[in-house]
Amino acid sequence: MNYTGAHVSAAGGVANTIERAVEIGASAFALFTKNQRQWQAKPLDPAQIEAFKQGCEQHGFGPQQILPHASYLINLGHPDSAALEKSRAAFLDELQRAEQLGIHLVNFHPGSHLRKISPSESLALIAESINQALERTSFTTAVIENTAGQGSNLGYSFEQLAEIIDQVEDKQRVGVCIDSCHAFAAGYDLTSAAGAAQVWDEFERIVGLQFLKALHVNDAKSALGSRVDRHDSLGEGNIGLEGIGAFIGDSRLDRLPMILETVEPQRWADEIRWMNTQMATQH
Repeated sequence: MNYTGAHVSAAGGVANTIERAVEIGASAFALFTKNQRQWQAKPLDPAQIEAFKQGCEQHGFGPQQILPHASYLINLGHPDSAALEKSRAAFLDELQRAEQLGIHLVNFHPGSHLRKISPSESLALIAESINQALERTSFTTAVIENTAGQGSNLGYSFEQLAEIIDQVEDKQRVGVCIDSCHAFAAGYDLTSAAGAAQVWDEFERIVGLQFLKALHVNDAKSALGSRVDRHDSLGEGNIGLEGIGAFIGDSRLDRLPMILETVEPQRWADEIRWMNTQMATQH
């Protein structure tokens, strides 16, 4: 069994995300626990923390069904030491906020070398950043999201994801979220059932399915291998429904949150129903 949902708004407080997820028929959801475009955020309100935990219990959202997304500002592979420390502090805050809410997963974009250091040097900094944050937290898993490879962004290949994981000391608390749009833009052909199966074969061989913690389910406005990150509604982009259905319906995937970040929230309820149907028919 897998869990399906979308990245819902936390406007008005994190506790409001639960009803928004329930309204669209979600069994999983993503959220920002702070403003994703600001470095500083006030601490979580204790009343919001309690309301969030009660809401999760009431509606059956377990800790593995919730996938908060860390700030887009964070670059754990930053070549500048002062900027790197700023990112590391913000990343630690994201993990600590998740732990306050009882959430076990935190999804994040790994970082960029900004063409100032080598990719491997930057990947090593990302792993070191993860190690430092895990040492100062208790139970959250750092979930590395694959990227489209725009600019100098790292984490677009399975080899790069594996290179980070290889250098993380606590292998029990690191994982990967594969975004279908990002994978497609990075050159992984998901347009057919055979193509999607081949991509999962490659992931299993290079990274290992034990590290797969979540999926972001998006069609792509961008072209295969374009390195351009442009999401689209399911069936409206260049991947298409056959490929997306196979991507989420692979029998090797089990008990994962599958999160929509598609561009039309009014379609999320329908897209969730479609995802559930696909998995029911393919398993």
